[in-house]
Amino acid sequence: MTTDTDRPSPEALLRQAAQEGRGRLKIFLGAAPGVGKTFEMLSEGAERRRAGVDVVIGVVETHGRAETAALIRGQEIVPRRAVAYEGHAIDEMDLDAILARAPRLVLVDELAHTNAPGSRHPKRYQDVEELLAAGIDVYSTINIQHLESLNDIVASFTRVRVRETVPDSVLEQAEIEVVDIPPDELIERLKDGKVYLPHEATRALSHFFSKSNLSALRELALRRAAQSVDAQMLEHVRALGVGGTWAGGERIVVAINELPGADGLVRAAKRVADGLHGPWTALFIETPRTAHFTDEQHRRVAAAMTLATQLGAVVATVPAASVVEGIRGFVDHARATQLVVGKSRRSRWFELLHGSVVDGLIRETAGVTVHVLPMEEEARGRARDWRRGRTGWGAPSGYAITAGLIVVITALASALFHVLNLGNVALLYLLPVMVAASLFGLRTGLFAGIVSSLAYNFFFLPPVGTFSVNNPENLISIFVLLGVAIATSQLTSRVRAQADLASASARTNATLAGFLRQLSSVNDPAEAARMICEDVSRVFDVQTLLLGPMAGAGLTVQAASNPAYRLDTMDLAAANWAFDNGSSAGKGSGTLAASEWLFTPLKAGERTLAVMGVARDDAGDPVRADQLPLLTSLIDQSALVLERLRLETEMRDVDAVRTRDRLRAALLSSVSHDFRTPLTAVIAAADAMDHGATPELIATVKSEAARLNRFVGNLLDMARVEAGALKLNVEATDLSDAVAGASHDARRALDGHDLLLDVPPDLPLVRVDPHLLHHCLLNLLDNAGRYGDPGTPIVIEGRHHYGQLRLSIIDLGPGLPPGREAEVFETFRRIEGSDRAIGGTGLGLAIVKAFAEAMGMTVEASNRGDDTGAAFTLVFPTNLIVRTAAPESAI
Repeated sequence: MTTDTDRPSPEALLRQAAQEGRGRLKIFLGAAPGVGKTFEMLSEGAERRRAGVDVVIGVVETHGRAETAALIRGQEIVPRRAVAYEGHAIDEMDLDAILARAPRLVLVDELAHTNAPGSRHPKRYQDVEELLAAGIDVYSTINIQHLESLNDIVASFTRVRVRETVPDSVLEQAEIEVVDIPPDELIERLKDGKVYLPHEATRALSHFFSKSNLSALRELALRRAAQSVDAQMLEHVRALGVGGTWAGGERIVVAINELPGADGLVRAAKRVADGLHGPWTALFIETPRTAHFTDEQHRRVAAAMTLATQLGAVVATVPAASVVEGIRGFVDHARATQLVVGKSRRSRWFELLHGSVVDGLIRETAGVTVHVLPMEEEARGRARDWRRGRTGWGAPSGYAITAGLIVVITALASALFHVLNLGNVALLYLLPVMVAASLFGLRTGLFAGIVSSLAYNFFFLPPVGTFSVNNPENLISIFVLLGVAIATSQLTSRVRAQADLASASARTNATLAGFLRQLSSVNDPAEAARMICEDVSRVFDVQTLLLGPMAGAGLTVQAASNPAYRLDTMDLAAANWAFDNGSSAGKGSGTLAASEWLFTPLKAGERTLAVMGVARDDAGDPVRADQLPLLTSLIDQSALVLERLRLETEMRDVDAVRTRDRLRAALLSSVSHDFRTPLTAVIAAADAMDHGATPELIATVKSEAARLNRFVGNLLDMARVEAGALKLNVEATDLSDAVAGASHDARRALDGHDLLLDVPPDLPLVRVDPHLLHHCLLNLLDNAGRYGDPGTPIVIEGRHHYGQLRLSIIDLGPGLPPGREAEVFETFRRIEGSDRAIGGTGLGLAIVKAFAEAMGMTVEASNRGDDTGAAFTLVFPTNLIVRTAAPESAI
C-alpha cells in the first residue's frame, strides 16, 4: 500500500529547487578556538585547488600561528578593503572584489564576525549569503558558542556571553564538518602557545578553557552537528518520497489531549527525550470534538502546550477527522521513532463509538515504539456536557425531534401497511436514522436506530403489540435494520466530521485571505496597526493592542481595539519581556502569568518589530488552544506587513540620503567649476582697476558679482528645499506687480533681449508667497535670457482660462528635445543641445519646481508651436485664485 510518506514531498522539492543556481556552503564547526578549523579549511581549499578548482581566499585570520600562515602561501588572496572608523583603518573582506573575481570557491574565516560600521552588511554571514546567491561556493569556520540558539546555554556554564552570533538557519543550509580534538590535547596546545600568546593563554586556562567547559562545548558541537545531518537526511528522503523512519537518531512525539494529567504526559516525554538525546515534539490533534471542549479542557491543552515549549519541545496542532488518523499522519511525516501517549479510563460507549486510541495507534504505527502512560479519569459529571451538540450525546431537542420523526414514519408505514410488504416498511425506518445522524451526530443516530427497531417490532411484526418475535426470519430483519442503522450512523457521522473539518479549514483560510487582502494596500504604519488590532479583535472576540518601540520612550501603544484599554505595571513588564526576548509572556504563558494580557512578539527574521497584546473582558484565557494556530498565522502575517512598511520607509530614507549625497557632490562641483569663471573675472577686473578704473571694468565687477550672488542664492535655496526648512508667507498677490518687479531685477540677465509683457491688468489676485514667486520669475527670466537667441524678444504672457490661471515666459531659442521636457526640472540636469545647453549649476529650474509645488502650483515646460523656442508656464489652480474675473475666451 502506498502512503503519503511514499510520495515525494512538494515542499521539500520546492526547497531543493530554490537551491538551484546557489553556491554550496560548508562550515568547519569546532567546540572552541584552537581546535584547527582554519587549518582544516585551508588544507581542504588547497586540495581543491590542486584538483583544478578556482579557489581564492576572501579572509583568513592566522592569529600568529605559523602552521596556519604556511598554508596561505601560494594561494590567491583577494586584498582586503580599508574601512575608516573613529580615526582608524579597519581591514575587512572586500565583498565587491570577490563578486567581480567570481571564483568557484572562496574561503571565508570566522563566519560570526561583525563587520566595521559602513560596510554593506553588518555581519559576515550576510556577506556569505550574498556570495552564495551569486553561485559561489563558500568554506567558512565557526565555534559552537557563536550559534544563536546555544548562546544562553554556553553562557550558563562558561560565564562568558558571546556577543557575535549566527542564526541557526545558516547551519541548517550548510554541509557541516566537525573539527574535533580531545580537551586534554587542546589544553596542551594552549599551554604550548599554539592558540594564544603565553600571557593570554594563562588567563584563558583559568576561565574559559577548563576541561569541564571544553567537554560540555564538545558535546554541544557533536550533538548540533548530528541534528543538522539528521534534518538534511529527512529533507532528502522526503524529496525522494522514500518510506521508513530513517532514524539515525531518536525522534520523539508526545500526543497531548484534554484530560487531566496532560502536563504529566509532557514531563514524561521530556524525560524520554533527555534519556534518548533526541528532539521532541508536542502534538495536539484538532478534531470536530475540539470545538465543543469546555473552558477547563481548553485550559488544560493550552497549559500543556506552554509547558512543552518551556521544556524545549516543538509544538504542533494538526486538524484531522480522528485522533488516530492525525497522530499516524504526523508521525509518518516527522519520521518519529518514539511515540508517547496517555491511557485514560474512558467509558465503554466512547470506545465503542470512537475506538480505542491506544489500540489503534499500536496497530497503525508500525516501526514506532509506543509509550503508554496512565492518565487521570475526568469526572463523569463534568464530562457529560449536554451542550456538546453533534459530537456528544446530542441536545435534548435532537432526541425529541428524532422521536417525533419516528412517530411520523410509524404512522406513514401503518397507512401503507396494506400496500407494502414488511421489508419495504423496514426500509422506511432508515430515514429517521440518516436524518438524526446527519443533524445531531453519531449517538443520536444510534438512538434512532434502536428506537426504530423497537417500533418496527412492536407495530408490524407478529404478534403485534408485543416485543416478542415468533418467526426467526423477522428476528433477522430486526438485527439487519439495527446493523444498517449503526453503519449508516457511523458513516454519516464520519462524513459530517470531515465536513466540519473542511468548513473550519475554509474559514481559517478565508480569514487569512481577507486579513492579507485588507493589509496589502495599506502604506501607513499607523493605519496598518489599527487594522491589525481591529481584525484580531473581531476574529477572536478579544481586546487587542499593538505596542512598538519609540525613540526615547521605550514601548508605546500604537493602536488598540478599545480606547479604554488598561495596562498596569505587570502588563508593561510582560510586554517589555516579550519584546526583549522574542517569546510570549503574560496570561496563559509561563512568564509573568499574573498579567491580564497575553503578549506575543511580531518577528521578522531575528528582529522583533512590535508586540501584540490580547485580553478577554471576562478575565478568562485570552485565546483557546485550538485558536492558537490561527492567531499565530495572523501575527506572522502582521509581522510581514510591518516589515514591508519598515523597509519601504528605509528605502525612502536611503533615496533621500542618495539625493543629498548627489546634491553635496554637485554643490562641490559648482563651487569648484561654476564659481571659478566669475571669480577670475572679478579678480582680473580688480587688478586692472589698480591702474585706473574704467566704466567697463566697474560694470564687469558688478555683473560678475551679481552672477556669483545668483549662484550662491540658488545653492542656499536648494539647500533649504532639501532640508525641508521652507517657510511660506502666503498673501494675496497681484501678478502684474510681481511680473514688473521680477522684470526690473532681471534686467542684466535680459541684456540684449526685448521684454514683451502680455499680462492683462484684470487678472485675479492669487494667494502665494510673494518672495518665492519672485524667485521663480527671476530664475525663469534668467533661463530665458541665457538660452534665447541673441537679439530675440522674450515674452511674458498671462491667461485666465476656465478658472485656471497660467503665466508663461517664452523665449526664441533652440527649444527642448521632444519627449524630454520634464527632465529640465531635475536637480543639476543639463540637457546637451537643448534649451539648457549653456553651462551653469543646473539649479534654477529645479528651484522653480520646488518653490511652485510648495505653494500648491505646478510648472510646465514645452516647445512653442512653431518649434522655435521654449515656454515655461506657472499654473495657478482654482483654489489659489482670490477673486473671480471674467475669463477670456479660449484662443
